[in-house]
Amino acid sequence: MMEMYLISVFLASILIIPFALKTLFPYLWMDILYFGDLLRILVKFASRRRRRPFFFVLDRFLEQTAAHPDKPFIVFENDDYSYTDTDKRSNKTANALQSHPGYNPGDTVALFMGNEPAFLFTWLALAKLGSPVALLNHNIRAKSLLHCFNCCKAKVLIAASELKEAVEDVLPSLIEKGVTILLMTKCCDTPGIESFSEKVDKASDIPLPRSLRSHIEYKSPAVYIYTSGTTGLPKAAVVNQNRLLTALAVLSSNCVTSSDVIYLNLPLYHTAGFMIGFIGSIETGSTIILKRKFSASQFWDDCRKYNVTVVQYIGEVIRYLCSTPKRENDKDHKVRLAIGNGVRAEIWREFVNRFGDIQIREFYASTEGNVGFVNYAGKIGAIGRVNFFHQKLFPFTLIKYDTERDEPIRDANGLCVESPKGETGLLVSKITDIAPFVGYAQNEEQTERKRLRNVLKKGDLYFNSGDLMRIDKDNFIYFQDRVGDTFRWKGENVATNEVSDILTISDCLKEASVYGVQVPGHEGRIGMAAVTVKEGAQFDGSRIYHHVVNYLPSYARPRFIRIQNAVEVTGTFKQMKVKLVEESFDPGRIRDPLYILDDKEKSFVPLRSQVYNSIISGNIKL
Repeated sequence: MMEMYLISVFLASILIIPFALKTLFPYLWMDILYFGDLLRILVKFASRRRRRPFFFVLDRFLEQTAAHPDKPFIVFENDDYSYTDTDKRSNKTANALQSHPGYNPGDTVALFMGNEPAFLFTWLALAKLGSPVALLNHNIRAKSLLHCFNCCKAKVLIAASELKEAVEDVLPSLIEKGVTILLMTKCCDTPGIESFSEKVDKASDIPLPRSLRSHIEYKSPAVYIYTSGTTGLPKAAVVNQNRLLTALAVLSSNCVTSSDVIYLNLPLYHTAGFMIGFIGSIETGSTIILKRKFSASQFWDDCRKYNVTVVQYIGEVIRYLCSTPKRENDKDHKVRLAIGNGVRAEIWREFVNRFGDIQIREFYASTEGNVGFVNYAGKIGAIGRVNFFHQKLFPFTLIKYDTERDEPIRDANGLCVESPKGETGLLVSKITDIAPFVGYAQNEEQTERKRLRNVLKKGDLYFNSGDLMRIDKDNFIYFQDRVGDTFRWKGENVATNEVSDILTISDCLKEASVYGVQVPGHEGRIGMAAVTVKEGAQFDGSRIYHHVVNYLPSYARPRFIRIQNAVEVTGTFKQMKVKLVEESFDPGRIRDPLYILDDKEKSFVPLRSQVYNSIISGNIKL
């Protein structure tokens, strides 16, 4: 009887333990699976690192071409390119370039091109020639274009035909530096610019010898990717071959396979489009549906037409999709996964409710950073989850930050102070051999600014992400704001993202860019918002007043509102605030309708020059 009793207890325990673990540790199984994925990625990465000759992203592409020669790799408008087509076209580009007297294998080349197959062919060609590539934003012009070109010390500029005028604007400076300028067109009559397309068409498609890239090591620069420039001129983040090799895993680690069809409509000059969409697809052997640019109106029709299964997003893209008119076939598609970063919690819910059971895989990473997170548990609003294994491999912490002084808070010993769980802090990540920080090309000053010393002990070295985060009691991590986007007013910190979210759930406002502006005679910065009005609606100062009063404490309420036709964003859909902050609330500089919060009128009323002058002179206190 005793034996039967003990057996019963043992069996009952086996049955109870899983339920107990799920109750006490609801995310344990997900954490274990994530660690398994992380371990698998590290083992594969280490195995590739040991291969000789060195194994790079290009070699993975050549493996896929050999394994699936006829499989479509790039679908663009009315053209399909198989892996073999892509390989041969890149060979032709490489052979045409190698025969040009203005180019030597290994020279840094700047690529000035929009989303088109030639971008991908040319990058692969340059990889075969052993050349680092600077991915220039095709929207930049004049001073900014020259600045970006000079950052990477490129010897050659390859530009799309439609960007001829932009190149001509800076042509004298480029010629003075002896730059070889090639335009992807059949004919060009501008002195100093050579047509290149015809040379590519006539070139041989025979493979190039591996010896052309024998000088490349894992620390060699592979690409230069530029920051979005939300706070000034772009910086060229150096992405070396080692970093690019790790990027191969970004889609495969999220269960993307060769049977998936990837919709790539984000800019190829940016990390999301290039490293996740393009490089990630090379690893999985997927098919890429390449679009020139993001279009909310065409998005779902394209997904249905091409049987898309995986889409990317960044910044405001998901919100733009939710803002389109509702249709009966909103859920009629095969998209199963959306991967990206920057979606807000309420937009996440709206997107899934409207467009169906799409798994959103939100992640956090930066082009130059050395730490990243993945929300593998699918917690709405979170950018990732903190666990023991991740923290051991990539040591990071959140530290207290003084937004008024724009610097970390330090104790009496000069060390940083860690933020308690539940409180907002600056994300910093230890710089190690596994998690290095390479920095910015030709910009040691900006590189040094991102290094933070004496964080937890004397002599240590961390990467300053510039991002404010919060970790909750369940170890989920949430993005709060960018340093500089948070401002202080009346002794309180104001997070611009939170205020923006509140404004855009009002009846009449579609978009809101929130920022702090200085007021003479006042400490800190007062809140201001540049907004757009929903189609068919009118700005109602009284309703907006009562909306912000109901939802926001007095110190967080935007005191000034300017109405714009469109909120200005970068090429990756991040709001640009530098010019807005400079113009402040001066009606003499702002032609947009401008309003001020008036507590007596209980409304936002037009800001008159007389009132503005009284604020500036100090006769009116805010």
